[in-house]
Amino acid sequence: MNRALRVLRVLADRPFAEVGAPAAAVADDRRGLLAVAGTAGTAGTSGYRCAVPVAVHRASDLACVALVRARFPVHALAFHPELPLLAIGTGRYDGGYLFEGELLLLDLESGTAVQLFEHWAGRQVLALEWTDGTSLRLLLAPPDDWQDPAALTEGHRAELHRPDWRGLAAGSVTPQELAGPRVPAPRPDGRAGARRLLDGLTDGWQPRGPVRAVAELADGRLLATLPGVLLECRTPTGELAWSVPADGEGGALAVSPDGERAWVCLDRPPALVEVALADGAVVERCPLPVAAVLSPGPDGLPVLAPRTGHRPAVRRRGLVPRPPADGTAPAAGPRPYRQVGPAGFGFPHSWEPGRSHLGGPGVELPDGDLLYAGTVHDGRGLQAGGSFVVRRAPSDGAPRWVFRTDRPATALDVDVDVDGDLAHIAYDDGELVTLATADGTVRRRAPLTLGPIVLRPTALTVPAPGRLLVGTADGRVLDCTYGSAP
Repeated sequence: MNRALRVLRVLADRPFAEVGAPAAAVADDRRGLLAVAGTAGTAGTSGYRCAVPVAVHRASDLACVALVRARFPVHALAFHPELPLLAIGTGRYDGGYLFEGELLLLDLESGTAVQLFEHWAGRQVLALEWTDGTSLRLLLAPPDDWQDPAALTEGHRAELHRPDWRGLAAGSVTPQELAGPRVPAPRPDGRAGARRLLDGLTDGWQPRGPVRAVAELADGRLLATLPGVLLECRTPTGELAWSVPADGEGGALAVSPDGERAWVCLDRPPALVEVALADGAVVERCPLPVAAVLSPGPDGLPVLAPRTGHRPAVRRRGLVPRPPADGTAPAAGPRPYRQVGPAGFGFPHSWEPGRSHLGGPGVELPDGDLLYAGTVHDGRGLQAGGSFVVRRAPSDGAPRWVFRTDRPATALDVDVDVDGDLAHIAYDDGELVTLATADGTVRRRAPLTLGPIVLRPTALTVPAPGRLLVGTADGRVLDCTYGSAP
């Protein structure tokens, strides 16, 4: 059955939510538009870097009308004086040799962008301006710093000419066109100017990091964790009830069965923190020797296991690691958790001889099978088809089915009461995929959209049959239903 995702409400919404902390901004008074570039972040438990967002907003109501993501930090933005186009200059020093970057041209009507530099590494764009309707002037860092000690303080002027800038092909600007005189080129920092511009438009904008975990309580309150926030609680109507600041980063979350307390597992520094849900008071903070995987145990207390590999397996629905091999009992006493040995399935992540797999988010199914996402390790980076979701038998780890994609998963949960059990998987490029847990067939596959833009999901949970709570890279939480499509 095809099922359509509907967004019922958006929590923690605010002006310029898409960009987080602004790095550059420019206004177009003639069109009544505002372009704002943000900074890069990370996506969910996978730890993969998110691209740099560049959003275009209407000045009248600050609604986002277009969104593009760049590979590198954004240094310059310029609206075309006549056409519905936005030029975006990006780039960075790679730390050892190259000054790489992009010249992006965003079509404001279609919402699509093309990267114009032909060379694979591009050039770092430090500044740009339209001198007229056909000419774009650039200030570029040198291609590299080989035997060039002044490369970090100087650059090159270049000017591009096109009779019509609409419909240009990707890679249509050659390196020869970027040759120009050497000039002083201080590295720009547009953060202060961007903040002043945004402050002058609204006092409601607030940068927020990606949501790491989200949960719903029986009374309708919502919990979320994110960088800089140990735990926040929102009322059933979405207002912020309380927020506990964090001195670390992490966010795995477990709630007690009575809904009176929650535990949050921090990564840096490793710690388990108990929070009273009535008012957000921190009851106890327990340092941990290493980063850990957190999941609720059958008695309602959180179960911890040392994290292995580069990415954690987020284990829920009573998935309890096996006790230590020596048969010792779990720790007793005043500790609010039971710490056990290495996590509990007697087989490696990889079921393919000679391959190394890295585990990601996962759950235990009612019959005991393990369903989880992961990636195939490759020294060249993630390859095509190198991301997977697999269902494995608990006895010997034999895969019952495997679903492959090209992007890493950021979150996963299962609805065990709808359509013969459905697994919902979020990916770092904004895609949401729904699979039948029985055989891995695709039930739905589409980007997570809010109006004209695609959001990046970083946390996902099923609070009730047919519902999804999705945390995003920009700090929002989407309350969604998953009803049958008309």
